Amino acid sequence: MRLRVFAALAALSLGALTGCGQSGTTASSSLRIMAPAAPGGGWDQTSRTAEQAFKAADPQRKVEVYNVPGAGGTIGLAQLAGEKGNGNLLMTMGLVMVGAIEQNKSKVTLSETTPIAKLTEEYEIVVVPAESPYKTLADMVTAWKADPAKVSISGGSAGGTDHIVAGLMAKAAGVDPKQVNYIAHSGGGEALNELLGNKVSAGISGVAEFAEHVRSGKLRALGVTSGERLPDLDAPTLKEAGLAVELANWRGFVAPAGISDADKKTLTDLVTKMHDAQPWKDAVAKNGWIDSFQTGPEFAAYLTAEQTRVKAIIAEMGLVS
Repeated sequence: MRLRVFAALAALSLGALTGCGQSGTTASSSLRIMAPAAPGGGWDQTSRTAEQAFKAADPQRKVEVYNVPGAGGTIGLAQLAGEKGNGNLLMTMGLVMVGAIEQNKSKVTLSETTPIAKLTEEYEIVVVPAESPYKTLADMVTAWKADPAKVSISGGSAGGTDHIVAGLMAKAAGVDPKQVNYIAHSGGGEALNELLGNKVSAGISGVAEFAEHVRSGKLRALGVTSGERLPDLDAPTLKEAGLAVELANWRGFVAPAGISDADKKTLTDLVTKMHDAQPWKDAVAKNGWIDSFQTGPEFAAYLTAEQTRVKAIIAEMGLVS
């Protein structure tokens, strides 16, 4: 009898040890979220908002956000490729990264990731410092046509959404996109500091990153990239202001390649619970984000289509050789 009890206890102990040694996502394992940009930008904001929503949806799980800035997220993407099979890691990404991969001729592409979920869409806003002589978008376009080099535009990573908007605006205004004086940054905070310091002519970013400063009067909005005016923001659309440009940025999560089907399902279920949590819903409303949640094959197909679309846009703009 004693031998049987001992054998049973040994089996239980061995099973517990084996369970602790597994690398897959479990109910008690920690989750890391990589924001592949400097603090202060859209990916960082999305990651830290998600962190709070994850904790609300699953209080027992430890969640950590960390930043890997540089090259439109492609440095972070390369690090993610080195985490193949890690089912406890998500990377925030989006349209910016799709363009940066082309712009930077990244050796690692999104084909080397596991798509998990599309989260949000967000329109872009074009602003100038409060002291700017450009009172309207037409004023800026007039100066732009006269001397493109003198109109400096601060924004996110080269080849990213902000850069694409600048190129599309130039094309619509009759300015050569290759002559746009675009100043790229790895995080939204750097672009904002230049604007508030009156060091650049204009800035382009997601609405949520600049809206507070527009409302306070520190920045002046010249236009937004939505089809219609946005509520609670005194700004015309770019179309309304004279440039036929409409574009929405988007953000989502991918995991490393090579994760198990079980880990993929667990991560998808976790992100779905996060999306349904009240802190996430509150942040979406507060930041003016558009809820565009997609998972599974639907998001994978969307990601493939976006890579084709963005590659064509930036090639047409001359952003890649």
